[in-house]
Amino acid sequence: MQRPIGFMDSGVGGLTVVKEAMKQLPHEEIIYIGDTARCPYGPRPKEEIIQYTLEMADFLVQKDIKMLVIACNTATSVALEIVREKLTIPVIGVILPGARAAVKATKNKNIAVIGTLGTIKSDAYAHTLHVKDSRLSVTSLACPDFVDVVEHDQAQTPRAEKVVSETLAVLPKNIDTLILGCTHYPILRTLIQNAVGPAVTLIDSGAETVSEVSALLDDYGIGELSRDKTRHHQFFTTGSEKLFAEIAENWLEVSQLSVAHVDLETEENHAL
Repeated sequence: MQRPIGFMDSGVGGLTVVKEAMKQLPHEEIIYIGDTARCPYGPRPKEEIIQYTLEMADFLVQKDIKMLVIACNTATSVALEIVREKLTIPVIGVILPGARAAVKATKNKNIAVIGTLGTIKSDAYAHTLHVKDSRLSVTSLACPDFVDVVEHDQAQTPRAEKVVSETLAVLPKNIDTLILGCTHYPILRTLIQNAVGPAVTLIDSGAETVSEVSALLDDYGIGELSRDKTRHHQFFTTGSEKLFAEIAENWLEVSQLSVAHVDLETEENHAL
C-alpha cells in the first residue's frame, strides 16, 4: 500500500524508532513529527499529554498515513487507548513490545525500567510485566534529566556521562535486564551500559516496536510492495528546525535532512 507510516514523539527521541524502521522496513515511507516545543511530556498533567498526543495524531492522519506509531513511552502510557478509539487505522505503542522482550531476556527475573516521570508514575511497564509474569521483581526509576540532555544535543558531553552515572547508581545490583522506557534513551545507550555494567541486557522498546509494526503490516496486508519506488521521508517539528535537523542527521546518519516547522496549536489541526 503506497501510503506512509506516521511516527510521533514528544521530541527527537522517536528518531531512535525511525532509525530502526529504516533498517527493518526500507521500502516504507515515514512521516515523523516531534513536539520539541512542548517537550518534555513526562512532568506534564495527564490531560495535556492526551491533548498534545491527539494533536499530533490528527496532523499525521491529515497526511494520509496507513498506520500510527506512538514512539513516545509517556504518550503511550497515557493516551494509547484514547487514540485507538478515535482512529480507524492501526495504532501501536512502545510499552507492550518492550515489556515482552524484557520477559524473554531476563534470566533471574529482576528487571528495571527507566523512563520519564509520566511513564514511571503511570506504572504501565510494571503492570504489563507482571501480567506477563507475576514472579518478576520490577524496579522503576524516573530519569527526568535524560530527555533534557538529548533534546539539547548533549549526549556526547561530560554532563551526559555525569547525569547518567549518578542517576542510575541507585538501581539494584541484582538486575539482569533494563528496559529503556523512553525513546530518547537509546541515544545515551553507551553511557547507560557503562553505568549498569556489561552483564545487564538493555531492552530498546522502540526497536522492539518496529518488529511489531512489521508483523502488523503483513497481518493487515498494507505493507509497501514496490521495491523500486523512491522514498520521500518527511520530518516535522514544533520547535527549532535547525537543532532538530542537527540531531536527526547525526542519529540517522544522513545528510541535508529536510525538516519543516509546524504549529500544532492552530485551529486547522484540531479535527479529531
